[in-house]
Amino acid sequence: MNITMIEAAAARLAGHARATPLLNAPLLDAAFGKRVLIKAECLQVTGSFKFRGAWSAVSALPAGTRGVLAYSSGNHGQGVALAAARHGLPCVVVMPSDAPQVKIANTRAYGAEVVLYDRRTEDRDALGAALCAQRGLVLIKPFDDAQVIAGQGTVGLEIAAQALQAGVDSADVLVCCGGGGLSAGIALALEARAPGLRLRTVEPVGFDDMARSLAAGERLRNPATTGSVCDAILTPSPGELTFPVLQRLAGPGMVVSDDQALQAMALAFTHLRIVLEPGGAVALAAALFGETPDPVICVASGGNADPALFRDALARFG
Repeated sequence: MNITMIEAAAARLAGHARATPLLNAPLLDAAFGKRVLIKAECLQVTGSFKFRGAWSAVSALPAGTRGVLAYSSGNHGQGVALAAARHGLPCVVVMPSDAPQVKIANTRAYGAEVVLYDRRTEDRDALGAALCAQRGLVLIKPFDDAQVIAGQGTVGLEIAAQALQAGVDSADVLVCCGGGGLSAGIALALEARAPGLRLRTVEPVGFDDMARSLAAGERLRNPATTGSVCDAILTPSPGELTFPVLQRLAGPGMVVSDDQALQAMALAFTHLRIVLEPGGAVALAAALFGETPDPVICVASGGNADPALFRDALARFG
């Protein structure tokens, strides 16, 4: 994993992924007393940054690949489903039964076969491995895959260029973090293209395995896999590939509450008219409510919000 791989992924993504904007809202800046720049990956194809990594990985598969499999709470699955469909490949996505219905429905609509499992009692890795063996499918991991990380790193290439245009050469870049694929890819891109920008991971309270791991210097696990509205970034532990990158390049991890994520969703809609899901809003929440230098850049990583939850966020905090 290096800048050469990220640039190669960017070349394969050209014409397929969107270059998303770096947004700013003067009234939001005034309310919180700092300049906040928001990388709107919620406007990406399939509604999240995950399409970048999915396309990068699927487009790098060898000729003769029979099909692909992904396990996902929804955003990675949607990305892989669409990438596979556009490459003419069958796709199976293993999803938790408690994933938001909009994500399950969209994954099917993109052409994937969805296999549901109970994340409290079933092992998704074992289920996926069995399906791969039975059908000859190639597993596209959600974050611990070099080509996936390279694809996510293209977000960092864009941030580096856009921050320069905005006159920002020194800032923290806050990134919503599950297993660390997006964070690791962006960190590698910034190291090469904008070394004055420091990456920091953001997670929900109680599911801050990356923050705790970075502080401890070793990979630690979360005590639970459910219990937060931030479903998109609930992972058992940091990735084997991603953790060493972040251990070398990332600053201290940050943590926000579910209510702060919901409030960030409402503020993003009020001031920018963008829709974020809770897991895609934690970096904005940390930028607004946390202790960060001014200016601060944050990645709004996904917008596939459950409609009822989005209405609730607006009703409570809008």
